[in-house]
Amino acid sequence: MNINGYTRLAAVVANPIKHSNSPFIHNMAFEMTEVNGVYLAFEIENNNLAQIIENIKTMDMYGVNLSMPFKKEAVKYVDELTPVAELIGAINTIALKEDGSLLGHSTDGSGFFNSLENYQVECQTISILGGGGAALAIIAEACVQKANKVFVFNRKSANYPILQEKLNKISKASGVEIILQDLADEEKIQDSVNESNLLINATSIGMKDKSMPVDANLRLSEGIVVADIIYQPAETEFLKWAKSQNVRTINGLGMLVYQAAESFELWTGKKMPAQTIKEALERKIYETRS
Repeated sequence: MNINGYTRLAAVVANPIKHSNSPFIHNMAFEMTEVNGVYLAFEIENNNLAQIIENIKTMDMYGVNLSMPFKKEAVKYVDELTPVAELIGAINTIALKEDGSLLGHSTDGSGFFNSLENYQVECQTISILGGGGAALAIIAEACVQKANKVFVFNRKSANYPILQEKLNKISKASGVEIILQDLADEEKIQDSVNESNLLINATSIGMKDKSMPVDANLRLSEGIVVADIIYQPAETEFLKWAKSQNVRTINGLGMLVYQAAESFELWTGKKMPAQTIKEALERKIYETRS
């Protein structure tokens, strides 16, 4: 990489973020596409967020990615939101436009669906486990792409009514039916999965242990695709369970790369060689740990 006076900067902003794989992904993309850019990770405190975003203009940066805890807070510092970002009230990408304004976007949902390789969202029925930020991004993107229906399963906690309000807003704006149900209701999960051709775990269950977000007695229909947004471990208990029923499974590494690819194209106008970078990232993460 030849860094010079014309090199432009992009970064990921979060706290914590030093563990991030995003610099690996984007710097490889800059090199492979021969774009004169460099990508760093900025671990900042909450009171520095406004200044960091203002610096995108001041320093003529490509833009930034955002992760926790800044995805919602950053919305108020941009000039324009994409339709998906409007729906969920959160962004993971800011791009500096040619007119000097800042565009806020959420690439998590589109990145997820792009990682599924030729899966067509339009007119499909989808079941998703979880109601956090990643789940909402996927739900909103499914609605923008005109899914037929989305079943959402979440634990009944104090946040359940708040989640219902958010889903009602997305449903009303998109015209897509979204049905929220209790994650503990095994019968309703079975009925919904029977009607779906995609089942997604968007919870963190299974990231740190061998726990499962659903009962192991749940039966999967032939042809359903089962995805987990977790990529470490490479195969969660949820995916092992699904694979034992002879269905196609996919982990969250593709989502990580393809959401980055959409940010990269928004910044540079160039297509990221996502599959090549995904394969390199697989070697970096999984082969070094085996």
